[in-house]
Amino acid sequence: MSIATEETLDNSVALESETINLLHKRVSVRKYTDEPVSSEVIDAVLSAAFRAPTSSNIQAYSVVIVRDQASKDELSVITGNQRHVARTPVFLAFCADLTGMEGALKRHGHNLDDNNMEIGLVSTIDASLAGMAAYLAADSLGLHGLMIGGVRNDTKAVARVLGLPPRVYCVFGMCLGWPAEAPTLKPRRSLEGMVHHEKYDAGKLNAELDAYDKALADHYRSIGKDTTDASWTDDIDDKFNVPRRDDLRAALKDLGFNFR
Repeated sequence: MSIATEETLDNSVALESETINLLHKRVSVRKYTDEPVSSEVIDAVLSAAFRAPTSSNIQAYSVVIVRDQASKDELSVITGNQRHVARTPVFLAFCADLTGMEGALKRHGHNLDDNNMEIGLVSTIDASLAGMAAYLAADSLGLHGLMIGGVRNDTKAVARVLGLPPRVYCVFGMCLGWPAEAPTLKPRRSLEGMVHHEKYDAGKLNAELDAYDKALADHYRSIGKDTTDASWTDDIDDKFNVPRRDDLRAALKDLGFNFR
């Protein structure tokens, strides 16, 4: 089973566009130059990102732009001592935000006190769609960075650092800066292994995982990184064989998201 790599992508993609090529070359960047990222650039990125799809036009998201070094230092610790969070020129916190919805309901004598899983999912998806759109817009201008899911290590602590009101939580963060490194493109799982036609084909999973384990092991060894032969499946098992962030549901309820 074939695995999508930088080389095979260039040869196998039948149709190209600026956006398709941008996505095929996307990498996570953790080191940045000292060149400042202007407010004008960030405003351009976010105004484009806010055209992302949104369920029922509720636009249940907000973004906190963080430049203050003390705040970035604190967020760096919360997210698992990720140094790039402290060193990034700009940190964008993409938040699920129900305050607009609640404001609308209150004008008509209602509230979101009994919000359920659907509302929590919709707002989280909205924030994620806006975040990916922002990443692509930034990438098109030459900015690079990476998504930071570690903000969910302690959602209440992040809410305190960002000054979030009730009904708002940070879904993920984004480091952004002008790149000081050019990481090697990491292979992804194959298109043929992850795309199904008409009905889901579970029978191809084991062969696809075997192929991806080998491709990722070859990639890591080519850049001098130690790994096992079962590179991806070993890593996934190591990270997720015990439930992570098991207190997240309770923390989100305290922040005004029931997810029940």
